Parts: sequence; structure tokens; C-alpha cells
Amino acid sequence: MNPQDRRCFLKTAALSAAGLALSHVIEPSNARGAGGPGFVTTNDGYKLRYEEAGSGKPLVCIPGWSQTAAQFKQQLTGLSDRYRVIAVDMRGHGESDKPAHGYSIARLSKDVHDLLADLSLADVTLMGHSMGCSVIWSYWELFGSERLAKLVLVDQMPFITANPAWSAEEKEASGALFDPNSLYTNINALAGPDGVKTTEGFIGAMFTPAYPKDEVAWVVKQNLKLPREYAARLLYDHATRDWRRIIPRINVPTLVVGGKTSLVPWKSQVWIANQIRGSRLEIFEESEGGNHFMFMENPQKFNRIVRDFMS
Repeated sequence: MNPQDRRCFLKTAALSAAGLALSHVIEPSNARGAGGPGFVTTNDGYKLRYEEAGSGKPLVCIPGWSQTAAQFKQQLTGLSDRYRVIAVDMRGHGESDKPAHGYSIARLSKDVHDLLADLSLADVTLMGHSMGCSVIWSYWELFGSERLAKLVLVDQMPFITANPAWSAEEKEASGALFDPNSLYTNINALAGPDGVKTTEGFIGAMFTPAYPKDEVAWVVKQNLKLPREYAARLLYDHATRDWRRIIPRINVPTLVVGGKTSLVPWKSQVWIANQIRGSRLEIFEESEGGNHFMFMENPQKFNRIVRDFMS
């Protein structure tokens, strides 16, 4: 290479490197959002499907037990004008792969960790609904605040199954739905021939009477995308995890959301908010769609609260 050609080559390389560096300054990875569906692969080889919309600070939405990313459709459309909104189908759920194993809260939290890493996300607001909160608490136990900036905890009690020896105060704080006998009754019903009927009963109680019946039926269909055998396994693991010693260790800004008529007792949401220093608490009244799926029944108020919290 003669001296003139070498100078030309070095100049071109320098300009290319500068352009690449400038592109990263102008458009950090968190700001990029291609929109629509995508897939990531977990460290044990399974594909998770996610929906994405918008650009800006990332808001990652984790659905509850047996729920799907599609149920965050009002957040994908209503918050993507300002944020990069990502909603994921957990393993076995929705359109994600359905392996025969991995239906535990700890495994799902590792899947979330894989998702955040694969998408190169940082300063994430991580939002969990119902069991999605348990996934967040497990993530916190395993990975701390890695990649996280803020949390949104939507309507999950700290412990689902009551110990018969608990005091009245402990029962109120935990928000327990089951005792050991009723837990096994429900698990066996889900895994048995009446699994679909049991699911319909679960979901029907999670909406206010004002919510359209055809929308409730759509939610049931979303739930049934997770095979009932796997759903039963996951519910058992979910219902036997006690997060009361993990929750007080959270030290990032946190929004806690509950519903006055939810099957999750609203006083358990007060307890959670009281354990996390500086957290915000919002309880939806029944007239505001204040049951378990308030983000679907009243997306306008819900999105406004999340937007205010993130900004």
C-alpha cells in the first residue's frame, strides 16, 4: 500500500469509527424499538416471544400466572408514545415455547434476566402483574437491582398459602388465598379433567361485574394457551413461596397497585408499600375497575399512574 492509499484508508477507518460511536451516543440500545413481535432464547434453549412498541426508557411487563403478553395491549398502545414498552410471554405461556420443565418462579426470573440481557436493556422499569410480582421478587433475590431502575408491583400478595398457626395480623399482611387443603384441591382440579372449568371459575372472579363478558372469555382463552398440567405445577410453586423477607430489601423506586374488590386483599398491598421505603401506593376503587385486572378495566387511569411514576 503506497503512502497516499494508506492515508486514505486510515482516514476512512477513523470516520467509520467516529460514526459508529456517534450512533451509540445518539441512539442507545434502550431507545431502539423495532415494534411488533420478537423472540429471545433462554440459557436452556427455549424461545420466549415478546411484543414491543415505542422507544425511550424501557418498560418491561411480566404477566401473571397463566396470562399472556397480549393482555398488556392497552399499555403497549397507551404508553409507547413515550417509552419502549415490552411485554413477554413467559415459558409455556402465550406464543412462547412450551417445554416440559421449568415451571417455577426461580426459573421464570432467570428467563426475565435472559430477556433483559439479550435485548441489552438497562435502567429498566420492571412491571409485574400478579405472579409477575413474584417473578420480580425472585429476580431481586437472585440478581438484585441488576439492569433495573424502578419497579411496578401490581396486585400480588406476599404469600398465597396461609399457615394455620399464623396470627390474624400475619394473615392480613400475607393476603393469603389458600390454606394447605384448599391449595391441593385447586391444584388437583387444574391438573385434572375439570381444568378448563376450574380456570373459568378463577378468571371470572378477577373482573368487576361491569367488565364485558366477551372480554373475560378472551382472557380465559389466553390462559388456556398454557397447558393445564403445567399451569398446576406453576401455581403450586407460586403458592408456596413466601416473599415477606425479600420485599423489605427492595431499594429502588417502587409503585404498588391494588384493587379494592380484588381477590388479592387490598390491605396486603398496603403492607407491601409500607415495607419498601419511599414507595407509592395506588388502590383502585370498584367503580374504577378495581379488581385484579385494573390495567385492563381502566387502562386510562392505570397508564396515567405509570406514566407519572416513570417520569
